[in-house]
Amino acid sequence: MPNEDDLRQRLYAAYKHRGMIYWHIFTELRDEIGEQRAKAILKRAIYKRGLVTGQKYAPYAPDDLAGLQEAFVGGSADDGRMFSPRVDHIDANGVDITHGTCPLKEAWHNAGLSDADCATMCEIAAAVDSGTFEGAGFDFHCDTWNPASDDTCCHLHIRRRQA
Repeated sequence: MPNEDDLRQRLYAAYKHRGMIYWHIFTELRDEIGEQRAKAILKRAIYKRGLVTGQKYAPYAPDDLAGLQEAFVGGSADDGRMFSPRVDHIDANGVDITHGTCPLKEAWHNAGLSDADCATMCEIAAAVDSGTFEGAGFDFHCDTWNPASDDTCCHLHIRRRQA
């Protein structure tokens, strides 16, 4: 029976593995059809997965942002250690959350991707969050990591859906 530390290592390894799968799919597509089309296709596919995972947050739409924030941050992997989410702002109209860490970005950096490629991959991977929150019934946008930003990862901006 694996112990807690072993399970934690496996969890982080699975996320990093996912990040590298994204990278390899992206590079194969990019080589075949060009970067812009590759990004668009991969983002659409990842977004669709987010639509499915977002259903667990649908009960909080359209206006229970405190409940959404509690469910999302409270459900963060490894008791929040994996992404280190920080609530920057919450009110009746929206919630802003910053991920302080990201195993996907870490995997890409550890694999030697350039900052530009890491930024591209962060943009692509964030499509899951777009699908998650938009599929749950909220408006959403994300400021993903880029070389000019601070060292944190995604800045998630979840808003009440505007009619």
